[in-house]
Amino acid sequence: MDVYKINGGNRLRGTVKVSGAKNSAVALIPASILANSSVTIGGIPEISDAWTLKALLEEIGGEVTFKDGQMIIDPTQMQAIPLPNGNVKKLRASYYLMGAMLGRFKKAVIGLPGGCFLGPRPIDQHIKGFEALGAKVTNEHGAIYLRAEELIGAKIYLDVASVGATINIMLAAVRAKGRTVIENAAKEPEIIDVATLLTNMGANIKGAGTSVIRIDGVEELQGTNHTIIPDRIEAATFMIMAAAIGDGVTVDNVIPFHLEAVTAKLREMGVKVEEGEESMFIHRSDILQAVDVKTLVYPGFPTDVQQPLSVLMTQAVGASKVTDTIYSARFKHIDELRRMNANARVEGNSAIIQGPSRLHGSTVTATDLRAGAALVLAGLLAEGETEIQDIHHIERGYSSLIEKLCAIGADIRRESISTSAIKRAK
Repeated sequence: MDVYKINGGNRLRGTVKVSGAKNSAVALIPASILANSSVTIGGIPEISDAWTLKALLEEIGGEVTFKDGQMIIDPTQMQAIPLPNGNVKKLRASYYLMGAMLGRFKKAVIGLPGGCFLGPRPIDQHIKGFEALGAKVTNEHGAIYLRAEELIGAKIYLDVASVGATINIMLAAVRAKGRTVIENAAKEPEIIDVATLLTNMGANIKGAGTSVIRIDGVEELQGTNHTIIPDRIEAATFMIMAAAIGDGVTVDNVIPFHLEAVTAKLREMGVKVEEGEESMFIHRSDILQAVDVKTLVYPGFPTDVQQPLSVLMTQAVGASKVTDTIYSARFKHIDELRRMNANARVEGNSAIIQGPSRLHGSTVTATDLRAGAALVLAGLLAEGETEIQDIHHIERGYSSLIEKLCAIGADIRRESISTSAIKRAK
């Protein structure tokens, strides 16, 4: 089994470049199913989720090449082959295959999605949207069966402003007859990115990035070229790392507007942040102040950033509180931080963190993607060596993380160890 080993205490300096957005990539790749010719997507991050989706498209007959961040997808020979098991279980975003295949083939069989466990994450809003468009949706033997004679545009109100449901309904609706209106739609930048790709393919979409999206269905979508937006979550992670243990770090290839909630909270903690056109420079921070944070849907503070920020809170003076209103089970990293001498506890859907604390190297486990990123930061801060297990979670969403961190001064490496050594450590 592979682990990350980190020798802490090395300060970071220099420039780190952010990859394309993971949360866009996992929707853009399935969206290519809807085209009648090749789709080229540039800037795809080299993450395991992208490779898994490549394999899934190949399973249904697609021809896919993926090299140097560019994915070329030829969907012309794709068929509505059932995907009840296997790769669909490896990532949550496999559910985008439902909307894309329903839009093109009017049918799909997709296994219930996997990915990180962050508490209840039902897909009821996705199903509500598909049914409103005229599909029959059933759960048979642990897989979702979708069937439609035809798709007809409809007005759909989302009970929750779900990113996944908003995108999935868009994917189906672009090939429906007539107009679809999605009300209480999510507003995340990744939704705009997907809408841009679909529009370039010939879709008629208005209002992406607002709470009301209008889609006039078209009979056919063609291939196109598209470049993915920068990953705002990866950018925020590096900004937090720079604030925690940086001697001046430039985070390059960012859209500062997408990071406003994170930037504002860092400044509240006493971090000096300079914004460029496509970069952020984080000055060295010697004294950090405690803050309270509540995660909200975009443009609020992102839930995907609260775990790395909670590590920064261990270095702040006073008691900080982070409340996650999106995912109830997103505090498993707190127990791991306590192994490293953090003074932290969970109360309901909040974590209370008292700082500053001197973190100590330990053997810890990445319980999900963003928890893993948080533990990497904890390892960078800690005295001695930290070993992080279950790193497959981290590699689902961070491209070339070790190489990027080593380039700015971190001492982090990937190592293979025996499972017996892991059992002894536990």
